[in-house]
Amino acid sequence: MDIVVHESMARFDAAQWNALLPSNNPFMRHEFLNGLEKCACVCSDTGWESAHIAVYQDSTRAELIAAMPCYIKGHSYGEYIFDWSWADAHHRHGLEYYPKLSNAVPFTPATGERLLVSTKKDRTELERILINTAIELCEQRNLSSFHSLFVEQQQAQALQKLDCLTRHSSQFHWQNKNYKSFDDFLSLLSSKKRKNIKRERRRVRETGISYQWLSGDQLDQEAVDTMYRFYSRTIRYYGAQSYLNKEFFNHLASKFNQQTLFLFASFEGQVIAGGLYFKSNDTLYGRYWGALDNFHSVHFETCYYQAIDWCISNGFTRFEAGAQGEHKLARGLEPSTTYSSHWIAHPGFRDAIDNFLVSEQKHIEGYKQHMQNHSPFKAEL
Repeated sequence: MDIVVHESMARFDAAQWNALLPSNNPFMRHEFLNGLEKCACVCSDTGWESAHIAVYQDSTRAELIAAMPCYIKGHSYGEYIFDWSWADAHHRHGLEYYPKLSNAVPFTPATGERLLVSTKKDRTELERILINTAIELCEQRNLSSFHSLFVEQQQAQALQKLDCLTRHSSQFHWQNKNYKSFDDFLSLLSSKKRKNIKRERRRVRETGISYQWLSGDQLDQEAVDTMYRFYSRTIRYYGAQSYLNKEFFNHLASKFNQQTLFLFASFEGQVIAGGLYFKSNDTLYGRYWGALDNFHSVHFETCYYQAIDWCISNGFTRFEAGAQGEHKLARGLEPSTTYSSHWIAHPGFRDAIDNFLVSEQKHIEGYKQHMQNHSPFKAEL
């Protein structure tokens, strides 16, 4: 085998990279990750230095058998797994936390494969090689730590056996319980929650607002310009950091339009709101939204109800609406555990962080139980 650290996604053969993906996760596809680099959303200037690990069958590098997208980072922005307190603790003890090594999809709090391995090879052995290579990279470049973010539970368990600590977080996800229609979904909710959702949807409908999903060749320049304006408006409104640029939106429309969806809301001939979505083979992912004004209930319709309706109509089993947001619970999205894995170089800090994670995990489980106690669904008899 030949193990290489590539400084860009462009060094990989796109077809070989995508062949390692068992679930067609949109964010782990070569087109998505490479697009972030080509459009300079991910680069040294933004604090994301690519250091992707590749394992080839032999020195000819003709066959890619395992890979892991990694970035050497000088900050923790755009990760959504918050370790600022870990960095501060290092600093207060005269140690440098940055740079660190992150195995992640930039700016994307969505669970997926993070260690890609050919189905024809020994997964356990190749996962061990990938992690050992990451740790060696940390030691060679004096990096404080390695982090695999929003990793699937099975891979988190494998990483734990390879000396990584497991961290639990929580998001709100919608599950399709073989619903035949949106009304079928509503029928399982409590009376109060069902009436509230019907009232919110009715307000949007009676206002005269209509919706349209666009994908594929429908993502023309006008659609891209409109969606980017909504994205930029939301970023400015909340004072957030603009991770994505106009070039990346153009890239999505030209190179990734089969897994990218725009949702537009129109009123009296004008597009007034929009949502950016992505899809795998069975899951819809909501990422960003924006609106021209504070139209009543349009946020809930654009970010949740239209997406749930779309999943039911298209037979999708899952809808992930991004990080945080307890208000999602009342809209039928339930608490779900997400996982990340962490290797810490300093033994003392590793022990301290391990103790912290044990305590944090109990808090996360308690929080999930509290949310479940307020489930919008009818109590089972």
